[in-house]
Amino acid sequence: MNLRRIGITWMPSNSHGWGVFGLNLALTLIRNGPTTPMLFTKPMLIEPPSKVIDILAPFVEEQERLSADIQSNHELSFFKDTVLIHGLSDNFNHDEISNKVTGSHNVGFIFFENAAISDDAVKRSNKWDRILVGSNWNKQICEEAGIKNVRCTAQGIDIEIFRPIPTKKNDGERFVVFSGGKLELRKGQDLVLEAFRIFNKLYPDSVLVTSWQNHWPQTIAAILESPFINSLPSLNQNNKLDIVGWAEAHGVTRESIADTGWIPNSLIPEVLSHTDVALFPNRAEGGTNLAAMEAMACGIPCIISANTGHMDLINDENCYVLENQLKKPYSPDPSGHWRESSIDEILEKLEIAYHNAEDRKLRGERGASFMKNFSWDKQVEKIIVAIKDFL
Repeated sequence: MNLRRIGITWMPSNSHGWGVFGLNLALTLIRNGPTTPMLFTKPMLIEPPSKVIDILAPFVEEQERLSADIQSNHELSFFKDTVLIHGLSDNFNHDEISNKVTGSHNVGFIFFENAAISDDAVKRSNKWDRILVGSNWNKQICEEAGIKNVRCTAQGIDIEIFRPIPTKKNDGERFVVFSGGKLELRKGQDLVLEAFRIFNKLYPDSVLVTSWQNHWPQTIAAILESPFINSLPSLNQNNKLDIVGWAEAHGVTRESIADTGWIPNSLIPEVLSHTDVALFPNRAEGGTNLAAMEAMACGIPCIISANTGHMDLINDENCYVLENQLKKPYSPDPSGHWRESSIDEILEKLEIAYHNAEDRKLRGERGASFMKNFSWDKQVEKIIVAIKDFL
């Protein structure tokens, strides 16, 4: 008996969280089964390995044919032998493609940071045959709001790429703090800048390496609500955020910061191989924070805020935990679930890491061991189990 295929409605990519999720979900299904993916949006890939291009090629060709048929069809396109997984945004809204296609069963997948779920959102959510969420925090919020049939299936990591790596640092080189995630208030880069500004004055041999570019510049503006931020970064001639100039305008010396710019997901381990500690004081995570997961998997000791989806990553001293989580009102957070890490505690954890290489090594090893539970093979298997009755 042939299983139904699994349709993926959002854009696979190797440069941002949702895209990385879609790309690896597709690749894992192609390699491992038990069924094959059907793509509904053309992948956007930056310098992909040739083997990825080759394995995706027939599915991209199919997507192009499907897209043409869907565009010419003025009615809803029905795929009777396909379970469609639809990417949802806050308030359980769906993308335009989900207005055009439907399957034998339709599953909504969501990572949300705004936990103020309206009655209308609950009604929309319960129209799906099942809801998959990216963290136990999201699952709890859904169930409290009255959303039915919810399963938690976190995103994964590519453990062939993100695995414990030998350091490329030499004795006497600068102490490197890494911070990753698209620039926005929720990710807490304002807290990173302020804490590092102070830390760098105390320890001038430190340097901040960032991967903060953002495909959606409209989401950056809210960071002006932070008491530590008085301007937004400009775009340079290559249409990239001028992170270095922005940091300098906020008191971090140009010599003490470097930004990776746009790089494919597969090159992050090279950046991390020069890193001493990674810092994630995020205010909220609907999922488990892919950047933190990747750093942990590479054996980099991480400083992580104890809130929302981050709680799924914290276990048995596998990281430095920012426990002092303050409740502060911000307009993107009407639910009151976002939390603010203390600058003083961030500095405290940075100093502990700076002064104790053995402790960094131990936490890095524990983090890498823990992240083996989040391989894409294991996480996609959990997705299959969560929708097994539909296949």
